[in-house]
Amino acid sequence: MQRQHDRKASKRRDQFTEQEKQSRINHSKRSVGKHEVWSWTAATKQSLCLMWQTVKVQLMLSMSFLVAVVWYCRRLYSFLAQLLKRWSIYLQRKLIRNLSVLTEVDLLGYSAREWKGETKQAKHMREAYEELFWSYHIKYLRQVRRDNYCVLRAVLFQIFSQGIPFPSWMKERDILKLPEKLLYSQGCNWIQQYSFGPERYTGPNVFGKLRKCMETLKTNWTEISATKNNEERANMCNTLFSDESKEHKLYEAIKFIMLYEVVEAYEQIKNREEPVHNLFSLLLARDSSSDPLSFMMNHLNSIGDSICLDQVELFLLGYLLEVKIRVYRLHRFNTEEFQVNYPDEYRREWNEISLLTEDDRYYHIPLFRM
Repeated sequence: MQRQHDRKASKRRDQFTEQEKQSRINHSKRSVGKHEVWSWTAATKQSLCLMWQTVKVQLMLSMSFLVAVVWYCRRLYSFLAQLLKRWSIYLQRKLIRNLSVLTEVDLLGYSAREWKGETKQAKHMREAYEELFWSYHIKYLRQVRRDNYCVLRAVLFQIFSQGIPFPSWMKERDILKLPEKLLYSQGCNWIQQYSFGPERYTGPNVFGKLRKCMETLKTNWTEISATKNNEERANMCNTLFSDESKEHKLYEAIKFIMLYEVVEAYEQIKNREEPVHNLFSLLLARDSSSDPLSFMMNHLNSIGDSICLDQVELFLLGYLLEVKIRVYRLHRFNTEEFQVNYPDEYRREWNEISLLTEDDRYYHIPLFRM
């Protein structure tokens, strides 16, 4: 009995041991499985972390590069914008400084800026400008450089910009030969004392300089008057009237033509030939211009240097260029001399140009709008 009992106890122990072993084996297998799963998860996480670190570094480098590019582009854009702005201002100032006839401005706006205050003169001028605006339909003006070529500049600019052709008498003659003709045909040796405005040049080379002036006038007048397109002609005028050297040649050529015509009129009066226009008689009746030499020395030589054309010379200018010059004299507002024509006798076929002056010294160009 005892042995049977011991065998049963031993069998139970063996079964328990076998179960324990199996349990341990199963537990060990589960532990190994869990470890394998953990190892795979950890490896995956580690790989992902490494990949993210790499991608993160690349992203940060890319973002830094993009930020640097954007910053550089903005700085470059800002620099170029500033450079362009400065260059534009420089060109604008240079153009405004060189362009002797500026672009149009509003008439009443110009009046308000130039004649501020409540003085009697300021009120008088503002009233004159308002009269031009409402009664004469002058809505704008072009300012002309204020120097002693001012009136010649204002007249020639309008002749060129309107495409007005040569005067009839000028078409029949070669104006390039007028300097030599004055010397050899008229015997005017004193022409060597001719002075070119601010240059105040005299001497034996006067004929060469006068011929260059006449060539400049003829070439530019011919070219511009032959241009039918208004915009193209305006651009040509702006180019011409921003070249001071060419401008002065134009004005000196006109001055010389005035002198030449006075010489011819003087010879006709002296020789009692065909009657001359009464403006020549008026001009030669002055003590300061009783003959062509005194007219040149006392008047023409100073034009462009220290004086402008006076009223009598404006008559002569309009007569020679065959244009009716209508002048609005603002300082003569509310008088009969507010609007004056030079010359007062003109032909119907002559073209008309207009000037505006506040003091009979400096002139601007009025522009009409309905």
